[in-house]
Amino acid sequence: MIKRDVIIIGAGAAGLFCAAQAGARGRSVEVLDHAKKVGRKILMSGGGRCNFTNMYASPENFLSNNPHFCKSALSRYTQWDFIGLVAEHGIAYHEKTLGQLFCDDSAKDIVDLLLNECSKAGVTITTRCEILTVEKDESGYLLSTSNGDYSCESLVIATGGLSMPKLGATPFGYKVAEQFGLNVLPTRAALVPFTLHDKDKETLAELSGIATDVYATCNGTTFKEAMLFTHRGLSGPAMLQVSSYWEAGDTLSINMLPNNDAHELINNAREAAPDALLATCLSKVFPKRLVQSFIEYNGWRNVPVKQLSHGECDAIANTLENWQIKPNGTEGYRTAEVTIGGVDTNELSSKTMMAKNVDGLFFIGEVVDVTGWLGGFNFQWAWSSGWAAGQVV
Repeated sequence: MIKRDVIIIGAGAAGLFCAAQAGARGRSVEVLDHAKKVGRKILMSGGGRCNFTNMYASPENFLSNNPHFCKSALSRYTQWDFIGLVAEHGIAYHEKTLGQLFCDDSAKDIVDLLLNECSKAGVTITTRCEILTVEKDESGYLLSTSNGDYSCESLVIATGGLSMPKLGATPFGYKVAEQFGLNVLPTRAALVPFTLHDKDKETLAELSGIATDVYATCNGTTFKEAMLFTHRGLSGPAMLQVSSYWEAGDTLSINMLPNNDAHELINNAREAAPDALLATCLSKVFPKRLVQSFIEYNGWRNVPVKQLSHGECDAIANTLENWQIKPNGTEGYRTAEVTIGGVDTNELSSKTMMAKNVDGLFFIGEVVDVTGWLGGFNFQWAWSSGWAAGQVV
């Protein structure tokens, strides 16, 4: 029997950061993970450069059944705290856009930071370790694993959600929560591309690779970012963001001209170049391939703009400013960056991340029902929730 003060299951961002915090307090800590190597999701994030936090991170950037839950952890370990740690480790970084911070070199720099902090704090990390059973007794927890038996006072579940199963995602964390009587909210893929119905895909698939800035709105929430047409449907930051607010059957509202007034654009063209074709007019603000497909897709007449009736002009402008499209679905967990839902925050202390009714059992990171926007927010939740638990385990 291997005895530890703290065992953390999951060697991702939240688990490793929590381990370093607990070890620094003098606790004996071991991190167990079934994967061959640690931090796999970190390594592939941000195109391999890891969008490790966001300068503007605040509770408003997170979705949860209880939107207040994340406030305590986020306020006690902020983005500036983690940025300070990155600087302390001499990692060069840059802001890409909208406060998103990336490593200049490689996401491996963040994994190395975590491993160095764990090493400094005397943390043991064991990979290729499958957890077979988890039980509780008077003194704490007993784990049966493929690496032998363990006992600990505090058990931290940092196993993430269901997104990206190829990287080893499993429902393990949810099963542990349910085993100990905690409520787990329904889960779904988030920060994920949309797929389209066949009739839409036939025309729009031709636009694969074209990106354009849009306002994307769903269920009252709007994002202004790029939308990317793909062979399967719609992707890009705007679509990934709004996917977190979309549910099956919902329609997306997309303003294709976030920086222009479509009515003004067409009216000006009628005055300045009445003999120009509609396609010529629209090609001033959109890629030509997009214009051609959109004219065909919407059944617009590609005639000199002076020949378009006022009703036709209004209809074209209204579509450009408020394109309504109902996705068929999403690409699911296979390509989703995160999972919405998970361990019900009402079951946990917002200060410590410990289960209110199960002493010594903690849940941190993505396994909890707290989901950030695209842009480094989910990493910040990993650091903040890991830090909060690390102070008390």
